[in-house]
Amino acid sequence: MGKAGRFACVFVPMALTIASLVCLIIVGLGGTNKNNNFYNNLYFFRANTSDISIDPSLLNLPSNALTDQILNDTTSVAKSALGVKDFYHVSLWNYCSGDFQTNSSGSVTDHVTFCSPHQNEFWFNPVEVWDLNNTGIDQFFSKELRDGLNTYKTVAKWMFIAYLVALISTIIEILVGFLALFSRLGSLATTIVSSVSSLFFIGFALTSTILYATLTGTFNDALTKYDVHGSLGHSIYVTIWLGVLFSLASGLFWLFSSCCCSGRSDKIKGYGDGPARSRFRDQQGPYQYERVESPLRGGQGYGAPQKGYQSGPGYQAPHMPLNNVANRGTAYEPFRHEDV
Repeated sequence: MGKAGRFACVFVPMALTIASLVCLIIVGLGGTNKNNNFYNNLYFFRANTSDISIDPSLLNLPSNALTDQILNDTTSVAKSALGVKDFYHVSLWNYCSGDFQTNSSGSVTDHVTFCSPHQNEFWFNPVEVWDLNNTGIDQFFSKELRDGLNTYKTVAKWMFIAYLVALISTIIEILVGFLALFSRLGSLATTIVSSVSSLFFIGFALTSTILYATLTGTFNDALTKYDVHGSLGHSIYVTIWLGVLFSLASGLFWLFSSCCCSGRSDKIKGYGDGPARSRFRDQQGPYQYERVESPLRGGQGYGAPQKGYQSGPGYQAPHMPLNNVANRGTAYEPFRHEDV
């Protein structure tokens, strides 16, 4: 296998590595531009607060038409005063909020109006986002929700770190991968970097999926009485797990290229025929082993001038006894000792 084969062995894992990097970059683009619908759909978690309300039983009030009307009006005023939007999208770096709008065809669409500043190790805190710090409303949150938010805050930091390590190691994998074009040792080094990248990519994928699936369940259990509902995103998880597949596949192909695809052809090594093999013979010169023909078969035998040697005047080959060669019926052996 020559240079062309070596290039093909390196091109496949390199393309897969670039594809996994693209997936990581797409995940990081979520919530970065409120005017871009594609970016706005890249969210882990969605809180729907469009139908938020207060159950009269929570305030020890009788449930009747008048009470419901008062509470609805009060909730609407409070929602407007606190600036609570219809939905909230939680992305990697921040959150975005907006209102539902009905278009000309009658379908309801998301209209993002605000995206918070980017923040490392971001986690969504509804108490701060909804400005409930000084209202006392957060006291109505169940203990399960408060404990769940504390756990979510801790795990979100690990998830963010895993994402950064996966992103940086994938970039390094691409850079080191160029060394694989020249030797299998470069492929081995790239395989090691690819293993680190895949490990943290899988960690990020598992953490984000399990974390926000758990948060969604906790959110719904604790806030369903307020008609606040949580749901998972779709596009971002498809992108994440597709990137994981690309990363794992690239690691396998890097490993394959480190074991095979040396890039040196058999002719260059001297195992084949053709001009390369002829040049290999010529480079050896006249001093090389050649078969000695038996005198019984018409050859010159041992002691005759060999190829590459000049016999001068008076040259006489040394005599070697043949030891009953005629009676042996075997091939001539110039270095065989006499029988004892």
